[in-house]
Amino acid sequence: MAESNKMKDMPVNKLMIQMGIPMILSMALQAVYNIVDSAFVGNMKVGSEAALNALTLVFPVQMLMVAVGIGTGVGTNALLARTLGQGKRKKAAKVAGNSLFLGVIIYVVCLLFGIFGVKAYIASQTGDAEVLEMGTSYLRICCVLSFGIIFFSLFEKLLQATGRSLYSTIGQVVGAVVNIILDPIMIYGLGPCPEMGVKGAAYATVIGQVASAVLLFLFHIKMNREFEHDAKYMKPDTGIIKEIYAIGLPAIIAQALMSFMVYVMNLILKFNPSAQTAYGLFYKVQQFVLFLAFGLRDAITPVIAFAYGMRSRKRIQDGIKYGLIYTIALMILGIAITEIFPGAFATLFNAGQSREYFISAMRVISLSFLFAGVNVAYQGIYQALDGGVESLVISLLRQMVLILPLAGIFSIFVRNGQMGVSLIWWAFPITEVLACLVGYVFLKKTRKNKVNVLE
Repeated sequence: MAESNKMKDMPVNKLMIQMGIPMILSMALQAVYNIVDSAFVGNMKVGSEAALNALTLVFPVQMLMVAVGIGTGVGTNALLARTLGQGKRKKAAKVAGNSLFLGVIIYVVCLLFGIFGVKAYIASQTGDAEVLEMGTSYLRICCVLSFGIIFFSLFEKLLQATGRSLYSTIGQVVGAVVNIILDPIMIYGLGPCPEMGVKGAAYATVIGQVASAVLLFLFHIKMNREFEHDAKYMKPDTGIIKEIYAIGLPAIIAQALMSFMVYVMNLILKFNPSAQTAYGLFYKVQQFVLFLAFGLRDAITPVIAFAYGMRSRKRIQDGIKYGLIYTIALMILGIAITEIFPGAFATLFNAGQSREYFISAMRVISLSFLFAGVNVAYQGIYQALDGGVESLVISLLRQMVLILPLAGIFSIFVRNGQMGVSLIWWAFPITEVLACLVGYVFLKKTRKNKVNVLE
């Protein structure tokens, strides 16, 4: 069956599984980058505690780079899928070309920050000279060589928009395997490679990302035949760029808010470096679970967007129903794993003094996964149906408006001890439940105004 016919005719529940499984694996492997780095760095013979803290502090900027790349890709994904659903091949070529032009601009910004802004950023979160030096070295490498993660994110969405999510997963697997192989070699100095510590972790990560980007570029050129590939389509088109960001900007802000939230949480927990490190380690495990929801969201968005372009009410309704059902199933699995095996994750990271704080965070915050996953699915549905504002509101509630004031207030009452810090963790479940209630109201409104009115 041709890919375009598959998007049009295959039963939605089967289509979402077929597209969703590769995307879920792809996002899970993306989370593996950060987990693997922390696991190897946590087992360094010298300076492992400082290195783990350094990786915690650089994580928000890594997330921000991914946010801009993925957010631009999400806008491209939904717009391209809808355009192909409408049969507009020339516009589809311009959408793809303009997304790559935007990728160049994004890389230049990351490069400049890597050269001039990294040290000041790390210094704002720590006064420890060793952590400052490690964090600055790691983040500078990731920013200067960020073209790999940026263009991987764009090519991934271009393949997903045409239903070829399997190829994006292949690219992600290759990058993850390269990263995992190179991490111990470059961190510990195995064979002819010198011992580089956290710098080695950074180089292993960016080399894996570049390998993924190159492979997906080849897949894009060879497999995406629904529209033309030519450098002339990279010429900036203001109208298309506006359409991309009308959908993608809320996704960028949503992802960027995650970076902002982690940065502010690092500041809130600055009074206790062990708790700060524990939160950073747990956040990587949390991302692994939530990235499952993000992967499924990336199947929900093009499936519903294509159906919306076709004006098929039934396929849109099926997309909403099965998207939510599959998301809930994934999140129940995530909660079970994190509640049963917190000690195993602490051992993996060699958490040291942060171990008890880490286990406490995992036990409490993982309770929020079910509601967080549903909120992510809601955002994918809104983005497919031109509901960028609703998606943005949910993001603001989850990552700034509710969570940060709650965590800040809780931190005032108890500043010391594991039990005191655990009060801060409860801000997460409370926030996700409240945001989920608001998201349900938005979904009912979207169904009424945009879905039920279709033929």
